[in-house]
Amino acid sequence: MAAVCRRPTRRAAAHGTTTTTTTTGAAGTRRPRLVVMSTNDGGNRAAAPRSELGLRADCGSCFALCCVALAYEKSADFPVSKPVGEPCRNLQDDFRCGIHATLRRDGWKGCTVYDCFGAGQKVSQMSFGGTSWRQAPETQRDMFALLPVMRQLHELLWYLSEASERATDAVGATTAGLPAALRTALAETDAATRLLPGQLLSLDVDAHRAGVNTLLLRLSEAVRARHPETSRVDKRGADLLSAKLRGADLRGASLRGACLIAADLRGADLRDADLIGADLRDAQLADADLSTALFLAQTQLNAAIGNAATRIPAWLERPAHWLAG
Repeated sequence: MAAVCRRPTRRAAAHGTTTTTTTTGAAGTRRPRLVVMSTNDGGNRAAAPRSELGLRADCGSCFALCCVALAYEKSADFPVSKPVGEPCRNLQDDFRCGIHATLRRDGWKGCTVYDCFGAGQKVSQMSFGGTSWRQAPETQRDMFALLPVMRQLHELLWYLSEASERATDAVGATTAGLPAALRTALAETDAATRLLPGQLLSLDVDAHRAGVNTLLLRLSEAVRARHPETSRVDKRGADLLSAKLRGADLRGASLRGACLIAADLRGADLRDADLIGADLRDAQLADADLSTALFLAQTQLNAAIGNAATRIPAWLERPAHWLAG
């Protein structure tokens, strides 16, 4: 099948008191929106690191939700199709994958690039108190529906955590009040992940995501402005399928949501480039510098092809399938 570029879809908080308000949509429906009413420290508290937020997948604490709750179609990434709610044929009774060591070789590439950002264990252990969908079949519908919602929020936590860390490097009039706003958004998003399942399923995640995106854009523009000669490169949502960008100077470029499937980025300089939502499936990243790339996620690296010389952010892991040299 031809590759298709996907565009981005898209209890009390530790930092303050939380509550919910409601917003009215175009059709007159009212959906709760989470708001952090106050902070105990005037908004000066440092953002929680990724480890405290639980943003790395812990499959041993999850009920294999990605293997059941998500659907996939037969393609270059999967050898068969599966609907939502049907367990993967490789899923064992102990919630382990029967072919985990040979997923790529056996045609299950899609499984190797997926990352829930820690949402799976949050749904399993916190939202549903450690009771699996096998133990309580009546919870299946809500549990499976909750995973993609929780994943969106955990993905936002990942970006907000990075943005909060980098806000101190971004100076200028456009960043006035930005660090505090990012910390508040992070606390608000973290609080949302701790709502009861019914509350979280009715949360207006799209509205929350839009608000967070405004802050991330401000941070991105401020960081990228440090490269005046190249920051004007705006390829947001661009179709760069198989693009020849070997050795390109893309420092500070905006590649948000760009289709970079099979693009040749070998030796390219992507420092401070905004890569949020960029599709890097089979992109060639050998010898490229992504050491300070903005909003790069592990799932993007897992989908790409790099080597030992590819420079990546310290908080990400070099995928096992990348070449050794």
